[in-house]
Amino acid sequence: MSYEQRQNPASLKGIRQHKVAQLELKNLHVALEDGTEIVKGVDLSVNAGETHAVMGPNGSGKSTLAYAIMGHPAYEITEGEILLDGENIVEMGADERAQRGLFLAFQYPHAIPGVTVTSFLRSALNALRKARAGEDDPVAVKEFRTELLAQMEHLKVPRELAMRYLNDGFSGGEKKRVEILQMAMLKPRIAVLDETDSGLDIDALKIVAQGVKELVGPDMGALLITHYQRILNYVTPDFVHVFVDGRIVEEGGPELAHKLEAEGYEAFMPAPVAGGKS
Repeated sequence: MSYEQRQNPASLKGIRQHKVAQLELKNLHVALEDGTEIVKGVDLSVNAGETHAVMGPNGSGKSTLAYAIMGHPAYEITEGEILLDGENIVEMGADERAQRGLFLAFQYPHAIPGVTVTSFLRSALNALRKARAGEDDPVAVKEFRTELLAQMEHLKVPRELAMRYLNDGFSGGEKKRVEILQMAMLKPRIAVLDETDSGLDIDALKIVAQGVKELVGPDMGALLITHYQRILNYVTPDFVHVFVDGRIVEEGGPELAHKLEAEGYEAFMPAPVAGGKS
């Protein structure tokens, strides 16, 4: 059996949604709990089959944008909409957004002592299946194990990690590979990857990038948030968005990422206030 055939066993098809996925942000404003505005009016659309790179300097609000899309309660959407297939999901919790096909890969994945990788993935998969079927629809253990081992082999995730507690004592590379493993198993419709390249050595970076490239397709689009062009050497984005001071200030194709790598973000930074100190 080929990898492509193993990737979608019949018992896993229940979590697929064949409708073309589209994430659309309309004039999105996001503030912290103290009212400080971080995201200041973002318009962005991501379709299935597309990879969008959001690139910006540290402190520009990129991670806040990612968390707001996923529904993190510490970030308040003060204006605008987040649409998934035309449905405004702003009032939905993170679990409801996940059930509709959103996925967030963290820059710093948290450890969950006491919960194995296998248990976590099977519980998450069954929760999605139940939400979409409207009733319990657990994946058969044999089919789940076949899919899990196939994906772990493909993503070069050591088998022993399956029985270890999620991210507990994992290296940076292991954490990020397991994030991509989650994406491969859950098959989201829109994946938001928050600086997935952070802290990776070159070998781990290549494996993570290859996983992203293979998963983006007719059923999935990706929003790849990064500070450096490095991961884009291995994942060629369809669109690049320069994100500075909470706003998208420039858009283009993959050549824009190379320009940023060569010239930096200085040309896109806000001009100093007149009369202010230099």
